[in-house]
Parts: sequence; structure tokens; C-alpha cells
Amino acid sequence: MIQRCISEKQPFGVVLIRQGLEALGPLAKPYTVGCTANIIQAERLEDGRMNILSIGEERFKIHSLNYDLPYLTGMVEIFPMEEPHTLAVARGVRAFQPWIFSYLKTLNSLSDEELHVEISHLELPEDPLVKLYMAASLLQIPLHEKQDLLESETTAHLLYKLTRLYRREISVIKHLMKSTPNQANLSAWLN
Repeated sequence: MIQRCISEKQPFGVVLIRQGLEALGPLAKPYTVGCTANIIQAERLEDGRMNILSIGEERFKIHSLNYDLPYLTGMVEIFPMEEPHTLAVARGVRAFQPWIFSYLKTLNSLSDEELHVEISHLELPEDPLVKLYMAASLLQIPLHEKQDLLESETTAHLLYKLTRLYRREISVIKHLMKSTPNQANLSAWLN
């Protein structure tokens, strides 16, 4: 599949598996919303495997799947976020931004190593939707919860869900830090 994507300069789809296994068995059944990924760089290894660097681009919705090849193919439709750039969303994302920094600082406090860059000086993307997608990718939560974020119908709904998750995760981590005497054990447990 990857070789085909490289030679045809085509993206591939990334979807979370709903049922089944990624390899060594029948093809899995995925969720219906995923993301296209374009291969930026590929390195072929001696054993035939490849290291690839790809970047996610557009959401899509699966209409049908084809199980005839050794990998899944399907008919998909690009599924853009509704209302991505309203003034209310831009204001909401600006108000949400401190939660990103707070979350990163909270995670950083679990580590014995100091970050080389001061978190408050990190530059976040300007585009509100890109900033929200980045915020979603930073969350250390189960994949099915990230899938729920990916399936958000509107940017406002994604912002609402992210705000709730960031508040929850920061609160949980801080509570665990207070109730766990050995911070090293907590760090290992969270990783």
C-alpha cells in the first residue's frame, strides 16, 4: 500500500480500528471517520520494511470498504469541519489557549527532566482549527476519546469537547500528584 501511495503520489487513510487486529489476521473493521495522510519522506529498510514520515491533512468519512486486497481500500468523502472560522470560535479558541499551556506544564511537572523550551513561550498555530487539532493530538487519553474529537461536527463542538477534556485531565493529574507520595511511580504509571 505504501509503495503504491509513493509511486502514485496519493495519500492514504488513517482510521482507528473499531474491531479486529491491525495485522496477522482478517482485515479489521475501522471507524467511519478518519484522516488522509500524505507521505513526506520514506526510507526503505534492508528487511523490506519502511520508515515513513507523513502528515495528516483532511478528515474523511467512509462510505464503503473493499476487502479484496491485502489492505483495506474504500470509497470516502472529504468531511470538512462545519463552521471552522467564525468570530465566536476564534474568541473561544483564544480563551481556551491557556488550558493548553496549563496541561503541558502539568505534564512537565511529572518529569524529572526540564524541557529545553519554556512552555509559555511555545508558539501555537494561528489558525483556530489547526490549533484545536494540535491540542487534541497533545492529549494523553485513550484513542476512542480522540476518535470522538475527530468526529465532531462543528469547530464549536470540538472546542467544547476539548475544554471539558483538558479540565478533566489537568484535574485528574493534579489529584493523582497530591495523593501519590512517589512522583516517579506516578510518572511511570501515566506513561
